[in-house]
Amino acid sequence: MQPSRPFSRLYQPRNPLFWLMLTLNALSPALAWVVHNRPLNAWASVLLTCFALGNAVLGTFLLWRLLRDEPAAPAQDDKPAQDDKLLS
Repeated sequence: MQPSRPFSRLYQPRNPLFWLMLTLNALSPALAWVVHNRPLNAWASVLLTCFALGNAVLGTFLLWRLLRDEPAAPAQDDKPAQDDKLLS
């Protein structure tokens, strides 16, 4: 059995995939709620269901990519720190 990947790799606020995954995974239940609780004609129900399923699949794919890839390195500043300027 393979060791499980650490879920701490999911929290990557500097990575745009993290925010896209959160948005898609929040939108899918909202779309499912609309399909379930609002009176819609058949075409609208099918369309919203397809959007909800597509969002769920894409969000799961992004989650898998975040678990698989290495976290993004923090940005390095080329400018010296403000404290260094004051000391010189």
